[in-house]
Amino acid sequence: MELITKQKSEENWYQTLTFKAVMIGVLVLLLLIPLGMVKSVIRERQATEAEVERELFEKWGGEQVVTGPVLHVPTYYYVKEGKELKKHKRWLHIMPEDLMIKGAVEPEIRYRGIYKKVLYNSDFIITGKFNDLSKVDVVADEIEWGNAYVTLGISDNRGIKGELLFDWNGSAAEPEAGLIIQDLNTSGVSMKAPVLEDQLNQKLPFEAKFRLSGAKGLWFNPVGKKTSVQINSSWNNPSFVGDFSPIDPIVREEGFEAKWTVTHLNRNFPQYWLGRSYQIDTHQLGVNLYDPVNHYQKSLRSAKYGILIISLTLLVFLFIELVKKKEVQIIQYLLVGLALVLFFSILTALSEHIGFAWAYLVASLAIISMVTSYSYGMIKDKQQAFWIFIMLGILYAFLYILLQLNDFAFLAGNIGLLLALGAIMKASLKIKTSRASLKESLIQ
Repeated sequence: MELITKQKSEENWYQTLTFKAVMIGVLVLLLLIPLGMVKSVIRERQATEAEVERELFEKWGGEQVVTGPVLHVPTYYYVKEGKELKKHKRWLHIMPEDLMIKGAVEPEIRYRGIYKKVLYNSDFIITGKFNDLSKVDVVADEIEWGNAYVTLGISDNRGIKGELLFDWNGSAAEPEAGLIIQDLNTSGVSMKAPVLEDQLNQKLPFEAKFRLSGAKGLWFNPVGKKTSVQINSSWNNPSFVGDFSPIDPIVREEGFEAKWTVTHLNRNFPQYWLGRSYQIDTHQLGVNLYDPVNHYQKSLRSAKYGILIISLTLLVFLFIELVKKKEVQIIQYLLVGLALVLFFSILTALSEHIGFAWAYLVASLAIISMVTSYSYGMIKDKQQAFWIFIMLGILYAFLYILLQLNDFAFLAGNIGLLLALGAIMKASLKIKTSRASLKESLIQ
């Protein structure tokens, strides 16, 4: 009997709990290598997508920021330098009294290979007025109202499609490319807008009509004493951004409508000033045409949980081996781990073609079926194979839920890990009981 026990010990030292636990730990660390390679592939695909996006934006126009119109008047002051008086020029910037912007934004889907990007065309009508310029009080020796300009800031002039029609005080004004004055913006168009002396105490209305293309987002600087912005679009996934929220936005399957109203009290610059005393882009409002298909980001997030799924799955196989006395070879642990790593690569590849949700379903079912079939081939126990199927289904379902959460993902993940750890601790008690029973059977 003593000889049998000794032989049993010599033959099965490599099947002890300590040895198997150490080997599984080593396997998990080794599996970090292919898992890291999968993450690198995902990041590479993300970089390729970003490059495609950059190329499309260069030809179409990027995120657009619309500012104005703003009235600019040249002023002069004299400074004595030695025995001479030097004439210096500064621009007086005057914000409109009322500014009303109406825009219709139509999205356009562009494909470059397997990559899809959301672009847009928009038609704008901007109306408003400057009121009672005689009340403008600035320190200047001369003010040349007759040489005034109106500028319309557009962050990317490549997006201007066709003509830009501008009406100043009832007369058409010819737009000039670029900004004559770059104190407030660096890109846009300029229109000569002379103001006669007898017009200083009158209302000076304006109207601009133009078509503008861009990508991702559309922003506005609320420069009017009262600014009203009204946007409608057929895109049904808007993300309202900036420092001001729209008033009762309507989002339907057919599209969205949004309206903003901002007064001069909501911003940090006055109605007029000289030079570069203030910045006008400190408070903006706008909308992004949010594309919900961000499968690379979700694939990368899922891969970050890969080590947990691998560890938990291999622990389950270890418990089955020890509790049910079913021998599982180290190479079999390795193959199961590689199958679990393969899931993230399949997920990324499929999501590029059929979307993340369907890709997740297909990839998870494929890996669950493969591992379940392989486990049945190893342990020859339908019941245990069924429990492995259930366990993997729960793991992948929980991972999918985590990927859909944003604010509560960290909390939900910790709760899930706590429950998993509790289940493992409870299962470990059975391992102890099983080993004691084995010892008793050997003594007998």
